[in-house]
Amino acid sequence: MEGKRLLSIAALAAALIATGAQAQDAAPLKVGITVSNSGTFMLASQSGERGVRIWVDDVNRRGGIDFNGEKRKLELVELDDRSDKQMVPRVYETMITNDNVDVLIAPFGSTLTGVAATVAERNNKFMISWSASSDSIYEQGYKNIVSAVVPSSLIPGTNLRLLKEAGVKKIAIAYVDEAFPASLAEAAYKEATKMGFDVVMNETYQKGTKDFSVILQKAQALGAEAFYPHSYEVDSILMVKQMKELDIHFANVYMMYGSTPQFLELGAAADYITSHTQYNPAVKWAITDGLQNDAFVARYKELFPKVSYSEDFQTVLAYGAGVALERLLGEAKSTEPAKLKQAALDLSGKITTISGKFAIDETGKQIGMEPIVLQNQPGKGLVPVAPSEVATEKLIYPIPQ
Repeated sequence: MEGKRLLSIAALAAALIATGAQAQDAAPLKVGITVSNSGTFMLASQSGERGVRIWVDDVNRRGGIDFNGEKRKLELVELDDRSDKQMVPRVYETMITNDNVDVLIAPFGSTLTGVAATVAERNNKFMISWSASSDSIYEQGYKNIVSAVVPSSLIPGTNLRLLKEAGVKKIAIAYVDEAFPASLAEAAYKEATKMGFDVVMNETYQKGTKDFSVILQKAQALGAEAFYPHSYEVDSILMVKQMKELDIHFANVYMMYGSTPQFLELGAAADYITSHTQYNPAVKWAITDGLQNDAFVARYKELFPKVSYSEDFQTVLAYGAGVALERLLGEAKSTEPAKLKQAALDLSGKITTISGKFAIDETGKQIGMEPIVLQNQPGKGLVPVAPSEVATEKLIYPIPQ
């Protein structure tokens, strides 16, 4: 009899253990994302995907998300979009209908995200965007998408306020005739005019231009103190080289991609130039959610020891979007888009990740994140000079000749 009693106790204990294990192993929350494993967006997309993987790894190390009274781990569902907007609807439909994902993370960039947003809306799935900066996406009336990246219309503001404080009065704007640079230039012109700058030049040039002498000489002749072009890296490098050849000087020069390794290879010619970024290791936001800077960098090295690229702003933006999504899921206690959108509005301005503050308006557009302005200062390298809450150095103005 005693043996049977002991056997019953052992069986009961085993059952309780099994029940506990089942409770701990609740079904994972499925997060769907597409990655560009080929094509134009490959490098940027894969950099962002590494940020999402860091977030998923960190959540699962902590036992999962506190979701409606239980811990739910994350399962990442990835498909390849090949940098092709024709491919995007198919792969997002597949993740929703075949893989039964609970929530979505947008693909890289405004072009692909604009397409993915329509799929999310049609299938009533919540989507968070980490890199789509085009304002037009949030003017379509979508209810299920929120952004974790600063929109194009807000990018010039930080630098313009910095120039205003420095005493700049006359600005020359030039931009390549392509959608993203043109949208930045338009926003810069509107904001500069509103702030009282004298915009002495607002001129476009054709893609493929190699000779910028006319633009540079015109900006100088019109008395521009700040030269403010919106172009891609190759054009920026050519402009700086030709400024040196023509002995043209401005008191301030801003280059959107002036912090890239290729641009910095210009050496002394790149000194004092200001540039835009969403991430710099020296920037210390007052982080409320997610890993701190040092821990994030260490986790990147741990998870991706064979990747030849260091973490960059794409990695950080995607990670920050994941961290914000985690908080929204915990607050909403649901994967229903309406509840997640309301959670995003309720928590707007209360979440700060490694990529900055998360705050949205009713359309889902990001309004809280502020761009970082770097200046390449001799002897110090790239240092944050704005916004003031994260600046480590003062802007050197005017540029010494």
